Amino acid sequence: MSSTLAAPDLDAAFAALADPVRRALVARLAQGDATVKELAVPFDLTQQAISHHLGVLRRCGLVEQRREGTSRPCRLRADRLSPLSTWIDEQRRAWNDRLDALERHLGQDGAAR
Repeated sequence: MSSTLAAPDLDAAFAALADPVRRALVARLAQGDATVKELAVPFDLTQQAISHHLGVLRRCGLVEQRREGTSRPCRLRADRLSPLSTWIDEQRRAWNDRLDALERHLGQDGAAR
């Protein structure tokens, strides 16, 4: 695997993104920084539940939170998404190569008949 993240880091990031709420939080944070209160608005969840989801995203390095007075805005670490995309692209290329080889094999087999 040539990704820049170690396998456990990839595992943690993909596990975090397996949850639809966390994917929605990542999508919202891709638009800009937001507080827990702001992030909770579109969900039928408590701020505590949103904080839990943000904690999962923080632990795997996809989100960071800073203190600004009494506010704690969250920011997406988009640089941490790149290794996930790279891993997906590597898998896509590998499967495309396999499918191309199968297509060639089937074409040769059909031509032999």
